[in-house]
Amino acid sequence: MGDVTEPGRCRHHGNRYGRSENARRAVLHAVDDLLVEVGFARLTMEGIAARAGVGKQTVYRWWPSKVDLLLEALGDDLVEELSPPDSGELRKDLCAHLAAIASFLTAADAGAVFRTLLGQAQHDPDLARQLREVHIRAQHARDRLPLERAVARGELPSDVDLDSAVEQLVGPIHYRVLVTGAPVPPEFTDGLVERFLREHSRE
Repeated sequence: MGDVTEPGRCRHHGNRYGRSENARRAVLHAVDDLLVEVGFARLTMEGIAARAGVGKQTVYRWWPSKVDLLLEALGDDLVEELSPPDSGELRKDLCAHLAAIASFLTAADAGAVFRTLLGQAQHDPDLARQLREVHIRAQHARDRLPLERAVARGELPSDVDLDSAVEQLVGPIHYRVLVTGAPVPPEFTDGLVERFLREHSRE
């Protein structure tokens, strides 16, 4: 009858693309590290392969260019680092999530990937489209989750414009990091939460 995987037991030795998962993770970690060390202009597929300990042709077979590789790394990083918590309390969840966004954008290697891709997207329409339609759209959906849960619990009224709420909460963080360069301490992100709750909360 062939090899049947029992329920609850994993026989996975790669991913849906046929890649070795260990090698894939090594490459994705390598691109984050190297981007921070050498910058986008000096980042090469050869250097990434050497850092990851895999063959250059292996990397090219999986990703056509360093931009494609950076985009995939970003997608994984956003899910891993910016999926909001669910404590059952809106204030706590928003404070934690906004603090995580600020830390991601200012201190994480993955945040450097995001900032680099945003910069490249200013003169690469195809990259801009991929970044917005895939990764930024998916992150916006994750940013909505604490608000959607709060509506379901009755902490927020059902007629709150959740997309505008995300912009109200997250937008000032991006503005500070990407435009003014001002610091984004916890006092700032907590203040965004408190102002939002004063306007909208049913407490």
